Amino acid sequence: MFDACVELVAEFEAAQTRLSDPALHADQAQARKLARRHAELKPIVEAYREWVSLGDDVQAARELSVTDSGFAEEAEALENRREETAQRLRALLVPRDPLDDNDVILEIKAGEGGEESALFAGDLLRMYLRYAESRGWRTEILDAEESDLGGYRDVAVAVKSKGTPGPGEAPYARLKFEGGVHRVQRVPVTESQGRIHTSAAGVLVLPEAEEVDVTIDPNDLRIDVYRSSGPGGQSVNTTDSAVRITHLPTGVVVSCQNEKSQLQNREQALRILRARLLAMAMEEQAQAASDSRRAQVRTVDRSERIRTYNFPENRISDHRVGYKAHNLDQVLAGELDPIVQACQSADMAGALEGSGE
Repeated sequence: MFDACVELVAEFEAAQTRLSDPALHADQAQARKLARRHAELKPIVEAYREWVSLGDDVQAARELSVTDSGFAEEAEALENRREETAQRLRALLVPRDPLDDNDVILEIKAGEGGEESALFAGDLLRMYLRYAESRGWRTEILDAEESDLGGYRDVAVAVKSKGTPGPGEAPYARLKFEGGVHRVQRVPVTESQGRIHTSAAGVLVLPEAEEVDVTIDPNDLRIDVYRSSGPGGQSVNTTDSAVRITHLPTGVVVSCQNEKSQLQNREQALRILRARLLAMAMEEQAQAASDSRRAQVRTVDRSERIRTYNFPENRISDHRVGYKAHNLDQVLAGELDPIVQACQSADMAGALEGSGE
């Protein structure tokens, strides 16, 4: 049933041997890549070995039941455990998103709704920062454009895991479902009549790309420098340290002004540019590939409304998977796991359906 697992076990054992070789770690990029593959294969190998072992136990119990009927019940219990293990193994063998092990760059942009939308963008940023902290991830604000009341018109934050996360535990695997339009319903601080307003902010989740993932020809870049500015257009820098990079072949434009150094802003802008180009390449591949996983829930399309945050009812609703809970205050405090898991489960169900399981 699981013939392919024999090759995966061999690959796992070979990776284990190579990782114990000190010479490998002279190339940190290669060592990280192999460590991630080892971590990806480990649960598959463990489940397969358990399935094989349970098969041997079932056979032994059945043979013993010929002379002792008490073993017949044990054989049935072992068979049930083996089937549960087989189901887990089938799920593990479903092809994973090749970017699931990546770190991410989150971009949050205020939408329609003026200052209230910018304040909501700030709420979303704090939610993701708290979620990252709860999972032991590192965060770094790459660029930010604040609004007059302390919100954000536009903010980009890098989220990085520590060590080698297990399958489904890296930042991109857990945050890729956040891409889309997030709608808020509440009484804005700017509202004097106490009326509930609806506004929105867009979230874009980009897998962070290393230089080996995306090759950028310097001749394809137009780099402009200008003076940084703060909320309301106030100058916060007396030198031309802000950087705007235009990727001429695609027309993608990235601006960064968060750092005081022009060189630092240039590096931050290139990080965001690489991530955007990788996301574009993966989107093109997905469109060219088979449509078998049309039911999957993930999206990076900010035009799609994915979630509503209703403050008067303390309710959060994810419209893609039908998730609804009255714990909005806890979610905004970083307790995102139940929503993430609901999205992952729906995505897995779609993958299993698409694979014919």
